[in-house]
Amino acid sequence: MTSTLPKTNRANILVVDDTPENLRLLAGILSEKGYQVRPVPNGKLALSAAQKMPPDLVLLDIMMPEMDGYQVCQQLKDFEATKDIPVIFISAINDVMDKVKAFAVGGVDFITKPFQVEEVLARIETHLKICSLQQSLQEKNQDLATAIHQLKAAQDHLIQSEKMAALGQLIAGIAHEINTPLGIIGSSIDNISIFWDENLAKMPQFFQQLSEESQSYFLTLLYRATQQEILFTSKEKRKFKQKLIRDLIAASVENADEIADTLVDMEIYDNIEHLLPLFKLDDWEVVLNTAYQFSSFKRSISLIQRATAKSGKVVFALKSYAHFDSKEEKVQANLHEGIETVLTLYQNQLKHGIEVVKNYGDLPKIVCYPDDLNQVWTNLIHNALQAMDYKGILTIETHQEEGNIVLKFIDNGPGIPPEIIPKIFQPFFTTKSAGEGSGLGLDIVRKIVEKHEGKVAVESVPGKTTFTVSLPIY
Repeated sequence: MTSTLPKTNRANILVVDDTPENLRLLAGILSEKGYQVRPVPNGKLALSAAQKMPPDLVLLDIMMPEMDGYQVCQQLKDFEATKDIPVIFISAINDVMDKVKAFAVGGVDFITKPFQVEEVLARIETHLKICSLQQSLQEKNQDLATAIHQLKAAQDHLIQSEKMAALGQLIAGIAHEINTPLGIIGSSIDNISIFWDENLAKMPQFFQQLSEESQSYFLTLLYRATQQEILFTSKEKRKFKQKLIRDLIAASVENADEIADTLVDMEIYDNIEHLLPLFKLDDWEVVLNTAYQFSSFKRSISLIQRATAKSGKVVFALKSYAHFDSKEEKVQANLHEGIETVLTLYQNQLKHGIEVVKNYGDLPKIVCYPDDLNQVWTNLIHNALQAMDYKGILTIETHQEEGNIVLKFIDNGPGIPPEIIPKIFQPFFTTKSAGEGSGLGLDIVRKIVEKHEGKVAVESVPGKTTFTVSLPIY
């Protein structure tokens, strides 16, 4: 049967088997699928090859002379460079205790010979994805730890109480923005673990017992379950379910309600005509339920990928914001990227009542102190949010004008009284309640802008307050 699995990105697989025919067969199958394959005929050569160039995955026979597969796996786990490499045993041994021993010495999976090509490829692809996800999570955790360390170091350089107050408010929002994807990751990993614990031992028997027709339906269900990109509401899903029930009943399919419920959970909502013959087969229930479990596994992986991407964006913004340049050297920077960093950090405060309108012009990079300018954007955005009581429209406009870059931060709050406007850039002047600010925020803005040989101005009427920053292009 032709494989429907996607090709991997040249993963390196070490294949260990003392039977030349098996070695050639596995090497040929994997090479056709785009893997880099290193076939070795015994355990000693396998250990040497793995230590010299650690592979991404090992396919390991058990019954070999001099050193069996259990010993090879045990020694791989004893070396730092190879201890985390997933080992899949592939053997004619089919005794339960042998399989238990395989997992006890560190194997992650067990395939019984004679094997099905689809089974081998599916398991390899699954374990490579799991390894990739684990590595991604480790990198994200390391990035987060580094970012937090940098944030603490940066705080030591904050000499103004207004900046400390802004950071304190940001951290609460950042924690929420990171905790949400971390919760999704934790829940998804639990689902993957449960799937693995409950289905690992059953998978070889399941694939071996499927008829060719049932296999085709199983793969079709898996394909359909992973192609849906549109997210529907619960109300829309209920409508789809009712439609599926009517279609199933019209086709004289029993258990229509149960089947429709499972299909909707798999995100299969329509066009089920070609699936209807499946529900007439004797093994339709095990095919459908197993496909559902596999699709849930894939959905958990997708959730982890989306969650790590979201947390990664927040972590990157936090790292950028927390960075402290002790050399005080000007560098080329994209001002839009700095503004986006600040908006990302304020995401938790923005999403519950603030509409952000961005009218960005085509700006060149300028030579500046980007960390200092990020504090300007922080103070101006923070002041705008407070002025609107976190409900309103924040508009950010940028454009070039006569050798300068002009950036405007506009809020539709109540405005600043005319008699106060001349004082707002003075140190320690504030209209906020005690404990909410020191009155240094706009003084910091003015000093940083002047450090860049620029200007900052304010215009305000009820319903529209505009802070304009003008920076020279060098």
